[in-house]
Amino acid sequence: MPPCRTALIYSPLFGNFSYGEDHPFKLQRNRLAYDLLDAYGLLKLPNMQIRDCQPATDDLLLTFHDPDYLARLKEFSASEEPRADFRFGLGDADCPVFKGLYDCAALGAGATFEAVRLVEEEHFDIALNLTGGWHHAHRAKASGFSYLNDAVVAINWLIARGRRVLYLDIDAHHGDGVQEAFYDTDQVLTISLHESGIYFYPGTGFEDEIGEGRGKGYSVNIPLLAHADDAIFMKAFDEVAYPLIAAYNPDIIISQIGADTFRTDPLTNLEITTYSYREILLKIKRLKIPWVALGGGGYDLMNTARAWTVAWAVMNDVKLNPRLPKSFIEKIEPLGYPNRVLLDAMHWADEGERVLTLAAVEKSIARIKKNVFPGIIGSYGDTSP
Repeated sequence: MPPCRTALIYSPLFGNFSYGEDHPFKLQRNRLAYDLLDAYGLLKLPNMQIRDCQPATDDLLLTFHDPDYLARLKEFSASEEPRADFRFGLGDADCPVFKGLYDCAALGAGATFEAVRLVEEEHFDIALNLTGGWHHAHRAKASGFSYLNDAVVAINWLIARGRRVLYLDIDAHHGDGVQEAFYDTDQVLTISLHESGIYFYPGTGFEDEIGEGRGKGYSVNIPLLAHADDAIFMKAFDEVAYPLIAAYNPDIIISQIGADTFRTDPLTNLEITTYSYREILLKIKRLKIPWVALGGGGYDLMNTARAWTVAWAVMNDVKLNPRLPKSFIEKIEPLGYPNRVLLDAMHWADEGERVLTLAAVEKSIARIKKNVFPGIIGSYGDTSP
């Protein structure tokens, strides 16, 4: 079997933009990840390429986004003064307005489009866009640090080419913007594993959100209570996501692989480590389905760098030393990072908390199997009217 061809989408231009010094979303994490990939020798593999990207075109963005919303984004992006338009979700604490905002968002969407194009047109097996995965952006509203929904516009392009798409989201937050875009269609199966919306942003992603009309059964959500650990995360994936992916048998998988599920992330309450994160990515890889991965969330910068390094190693069938390279440690030590390990041991949550979390996920799995699996798995192969 020929070796896997992979592409890493990376633009140094992202370093020119900032949501603000106090904002938790730091584009600088891209550079940290890039440095760690380099320290492991993962940027010069024989069957990989590093590709740059261009901003997404208006034609592509208009396949999902409202023209008035795009016009306001461009207007605010060019302004020297802070602006706000809460009708469009712009100017609050989550989605600040800054100079170059539109350029940044369009470049991120363009990077995801390039990743999808490389898999679709140039027949790469896997492509990774570190900066993609802005899954909260709605048609005419910014939300959750997201201004343009890169996954939706890329998937729309694939649908127009007749492709069968699966969107898998393992970020700590529910992929609400992507679900919303495809809630009434059977052309895309969306699956999201995330922290429960009972108490957590964006307050959606419950088991009974299974789509409507032709899309009934094509939206799948596995909410996890706080303190869900590696074993619980893998259980949810193995018992729900994996069999549905296999049954649906898509032409391409688009995955949002956010690292904000990790136990030291400052904005979330899950207890995932690189252990289950890697196991899930390995299972996706073994499906041998063309695969595009988007970086997603992650607000502990070192967690994000470690996660993306693990992901790129999995995609390229490379086994890494579980300890961070000495050259990288020497670079991060003066910055105050205490990290020394890439790969974590499997983590188990405190027993008292774990019992409640496990019981809740088992109930969720049972509901999904009752409401989605029967009759739906068999119909995935039939897209006739």
